[in-house]
Amino acid sequence: MKKFNVNVSSEIGQLEGVILHTPGQEVENMTPQNAERALYSDILNLSVARQEYAQLKGVLEKVANTFEVRDLLTQTLQNSHAKERIINRICEREDAFCEISALYDLPEEELARQLIEGSILKRDNLTKFLSKERFALRPLHNFLFTRDASMTVYDEVLIGKMASPVRDREALIMEAIFKDHPLFGVKTINPIVPIKNIPSSPLASIEGGDVEIARDDVILIGTGVRTTSQGIDYLIESIKEKKTSAKHIIVQELPHTPESFIHLDMTFTFLNKDEVMVYEPLILGNNKYQTIHITIDNGEVTSIKLHEDLLQALKEVGMDMKAIQCGGTKDDWTMEREQWHSGANFFSIAPGKVIGYERNNYTIEEMSKNGYDIIKAQDIIENKADIHASKKAVITIAGSELSRGGGGARCMTMPVGRKKVDW
Repeated sequence: MKKFNVNVSSEIGQLEGVILHTPGQEVENMTPQNAERALYSDILNLSVARQEYAQLKGVLEKVANTFEVRDLLTQTLQNSHAKERIINRICEREDAFCEISALYDLPEEELARQLIEGSILKRDNLTKFLSKERFALRPLHNFLFTRDASMTVYDEVLIGKMASPVRDREALIMEAIFKDHPLFGVKTINPIVPIKNIPSSPLASIEGGDVEIARDDVILIGTGVRTTSQGIDYLIESIKEKKTSAKHIIVQELPHTPESFIHLDMTFTFLNKDEVMVYEPLILGNNKYQTIHITIDNGEVTSIKLHEDLLQALKEVGMDMKAIQCGGTKDDWTMEREQWHSGANFFSIAPGKVIGYERNNYTIEEMSKNGYDIIKAQDIIENKADIHASKKAVITIAGSELSRGGGGARCMTMPVGRKKVDW
């Protein structure tokens, strides 16, 4: 199998490869009682969510190589050493040692299914009989948001250290895929594993929704409820270790509430070489949340300083960006409503060509005012519209159900390859 060249040096470079996970039974293996534990505020209708997701996947299949997590995991498990290693690591992490033998006996496809959808608890002793749990290994309700558990950072993959243990298995699966699948075999960086002089802190967490590769020398990172300063420090230390020319880490503090602010990409995403989508009250408004610019050069932190906001910090490193506002410019309430439903969360397939939810009418209207053609995803899929005919475009996908899961198009995509941008 020919290896895929894993490399992402921007948020907007033409997409070459992306990892997806079509939501499956794990989404329905949730009840109102366990939804909060699963990091959801509501339960989703799977059939509707899959119909909406098909629009996202259908567009991406038109423009890039798409890889499904379940397929990649099944193929990875065909390596007996990888299979044994991932079963042992998952059962150790989730205190499910008694499941190891039964899991190892499963065919690879069925094992992959159970590792994602959940493994039903067999009540074959008193402790299990009395247990209130339905699953020995709980379903991965959040795995459709493939962005978080791993991040392509240039030619390496940073494995997520998830803020909640309920998502730990996602990171274990993604690490196994990148290490052991013959398509990849790429170097991984994992915050739980000390390397050389880089410490591992129990307080470290970092998730992909907070990490945006702005340019080949600029990384934006949000810090809040999902990504800690210790997680960012680990990434800084790993960059220092390489002793490269100047790299800029721009850190944006985020509120811990409401839950729609869990990641930076819920408030700020790149659209084009010179345009970004922002939730203005947080990114540009007068508030207490700091923007911190860290410069690393030849293995040393040479500067740490505050900036007025993200746009000012980007301008200092030569990225002069125009802000287009989530929810439009007229009404703070509209901005707030549309940000709640991932109105600032766009995924780029090429410079100036992005995917987002059609339900955020005021945001889409604001993009139209800024020269973006509005194209329905279904028209792309059915060849009724040509994305290449537009200089700038927003491809709109249905999101009435998916948005209730707490994420948008960027959250549901993990790019593994983009072409370099001619800045």
